[in-house]
Amino acid sequence: MKHKLVPVAAALLTALASANVAAESGTDVITDGWEVHGYGSMNYRMVEGETVDTEFGKPDYKTAGTHGKSTNQVEFVIKKHTEHQNGVWSDFVVRSEYGNGNSYAYSSPGSQKDNDQAQFEVKETYVEIGGFSFLGEDTSIWGGQRYFNRAAGLLSGEFWKQSSGVGAGIQTKLAGNTAGIAVVSADADKFPSGIDLLPEGERKTLTSIDLYYYGVKALGGSFDFDLKVMSQANQDSSSDSGLGMAITYNRDYYGLDGWTQTAIAYGEGVAQNRGVNFGSWAGGNDDAQSIFLTSYGVLNISDNWQMGSELTYIGALDQLFGAEDLKRYIAAVRPSYKVNDNLRLEMTASYGHEEGKDGYWGRSGDSVESDIINLELASAFTVNADYFGRPQIKPYVSYIKADDEESAGIIGIRSGDDQVVVGVHTEIWF
Repeated sequence: MKHKLVPVAAALLTALASANVAAESGTDVITDGWEVHGYGSMNYRMVEGETVDTEFGKPDYKTAGTHGKSTNQVEFVIKKHTEHQNGVWSDFVVRSEYGNGNSYAYSSPGSQKDNDQAQFEVKETYVEIGGFSFLGEDTSIWGGQRYFNRAAGLLSGEFWKQSSGVGAGIQTKLAGNTAGIAVVSADADKFPSGIDLLPEGERKTLTSIDLYYYGVKALGGSFDFDLKVMSQANQDSSSDSGLGMAITYNRDYYGLDGWTQTAIAYGEGVAQNRGVNFGSWAGGNDDAQSIFLTSYGVLNISDNWQMGSELTYIGALDQLFGAEDLKRYIAAVRPSYKVNDNLRLEMTASYGHEEGKDGYWGRSGDSVESDIINLELASAFTVNADYFGRPQIKPYVSYIKADDEESAGIIGIRSGDDQVVVGVHTEIWF
């Protein structure tokens, strides 16, 4: 009898071993690797022989030249991507940055240590996991600190949509389109003096609940929908909540060859800042209410000519940033001519306007209303002379003209109503 049981026992052992291997192999790693991406923006610019700590109104939609103040901004994104036998995948992302907003020309002794602004910082660190069989292959979850769902104007460079902070979320596909919900929190910026006036142990923590649905095909393009419900801790009932929403339309360049992104956004209360622009800077009371419109993109004119453009408007429906009737708008174009594969010529022209009710932010007279013109010529030496060809080294001359000296002073022009900026902007992303 024993010899008859041996094959049966062997078969059972084989089956059990196979089942055990199968159970273990589901989590076996089949792909595991690192990716390194990054960005660098080094702007050597001079105004009458010295560096200056101003962007000449660019963050406020007044100018669109190549005169951001960061002299040595460096950013690295490191991602570890892993895939498993059962289809589950994960990403671990770390984004570090140094020098964003620093305007000083540092030297070798390490004088950076004397300046506590724009130091090395970890901007993002999060994990995203997807491919769970019980959630569906199109579903992923994430947790950590990140920049979430960002969008920025082409020539202004301003991020008008994002959620920047610490949180978690889930993303999936509904009817073939990307849908998700996320909760992101950020502690509010301190007062300009750096003094926290809250009672000990209290923080004015901001929170945004994000709902989004992206990629809806219609009208020759696609639509993205965003809804953000915001709140802030340790505020009274007149300034502890907000609502923001936006609709974004993506398509070609208004029927021509190229691309555009057009958006309308509404924000109130804590969400007054373009409705969907959430981070530590958010906040506002019941009087804060704004509308935001933007449209930007690149037109492919010919084999040698391309043109970037941007039209942006932001205005108070009641108050915005504490100012009644505040409105800002900019119109900007940047034609680009490809001389050869490695040289591109650029010309930028912009007109920016700002106004508000007399007395806003203590302004009166000529400083109540500003009109700013910015004209720039540049030549980009690059490895690829496409509009977005990078890396590039771009010498430029930028001329800025305000309608009066008071308006010029607001954007950092020290004397008179105009300014010439000469610089070399070096940029790379990878």
